[in-house]
Amino acid sequence: MSVKAIKERMSGNEAVSYAIRQVAPEVMPAFPITPSTEIPQMVSTYIANGELDTEFIPVESEHSAMSAAIGAEAAGARTMTATSSAGLALMWEELLLAASNRLPIVLTLVNRTLSGPININCDHSDGMGARDTGWIQIYAENNQEVYDNYIQAFPIAEDPRVHLPVMICQDGFITSHAVENIELMEDAPVKEFVGTYDPEEFMLNPGKPVSVGPYSVSNYAMEAKKLQEEAMERSKAVILEVAKKFGEMSGRQYGLFEEYRTEDADYIMVIMGSAAGTAKTAVDELREQGWKVGVLKLRVFRPFPEKEIAEALKNCKAVAIMDRCESYNGNGGPLSSEIPAGLYRSKVMIETVSYVYGLAGRDFKVEDAEGIFEDLRSLVEDGKEIEQFKYIGLRV
Repeated sequence: MSVKAIKERMSGNEAVSYAIRQVAPEVMPAFPITPSTEIPQMVSTYIANGELDTEFIPVESEHSAMSAAIGAEAAGARTMTATSSAGLALMWEELLLAASNRLPIVLTLVNRTLSGPININCDHSDGMGARDTGWIQIYAENNQEVYDNYIQAFPIAEDPRVHLPVMICQDGFITSHAVENIELMEDAPVKEFVGTYDPEEFMLNPGKPVSVGPYSVSNYAMEAKKLQEEAMERSKAVILEVAKKFGEMSGRQYGLFEEYRTEDADYIMVIMGSAAGTAKTAVDELREQGWKVGVLKLRVFRPFPEKEIAEALKNCKAVAIMDRCESYNGNGGPLSSEIPAGLYRSKVMIETVSYVYGLAGRDFKVEDAEGIFEDLRSLVEDGKEIEQFKYIGLRV
């Protein structure tokens, strides 16, 4: 049953902070870094005003923030933190420990480019840099999705079939600081939806001692990694179950990805984050001109929904793969490696063209998206050779 909507105007950082107040995690260690600084700032204000009973731990670095989060979660407390860019990079060692120790921490990541050169604007190099650390990663297009994804994060992470940490990602400044209309939910149904955290094993459990993060000899370490991989694969079903339950409560539907006007599309753009809105506008304009185009907006990047993406793309003629990140491997960004590989394994033999866009906050415009669809059409209908791994909007 849908719950009453509270219509409000909020930035993405405000929306996440409001959701944190509603979920009320027991512990939040954090260190400020642009553009996520507002989140611990706002949460500490909720605590100071008596609106939130969370133990806020000011630490000396992001490495310490994740270390404290690991300790708190291992002790049995529902724990979250927030960071961006170099802050996530400084957590690198601890990200791997959180995942391998199977600790359902939630981290809200405000995506910002990694240095260098030094820049504080958005791209996905921080989140993509952590793609192989064992964390579930969920990306948002707008402020509404940031709020909704955060509320869904804890039931996903804490499910006994999963028990893995989750990153909830939003684009720095573009969503984190831009104010949009949003529909919030009342506190009571959110708390009921998230439930209480009742771990089976935790360090501060009298009479039942456990070790967390012990040295693992070769006879056991490989098996632990395989179990972690199996949990990541199981998380796909849990993500969809939680999304269905959330949809029944909120009226807003989510999946592993969103298909926008793809049902009869000859040409599809695969993209993540806020730029999906730009791509959708281009699709609407081109549809009015008779073009059969669509957008597949990837929401869940880890676990990577390879087979599901291949199924969604199999009937189109060509796909544009959009990376807001450079892998420096000579083949564009992460999506440009993973999507073609997935299509090949599913024996979906369609044309793909890979692009890099929006690095360090470079604008991605409607006309840019329309030009990419023109590339796909020229490739298929005219046999024109299209440049692979082209940087969109690069100054010449």
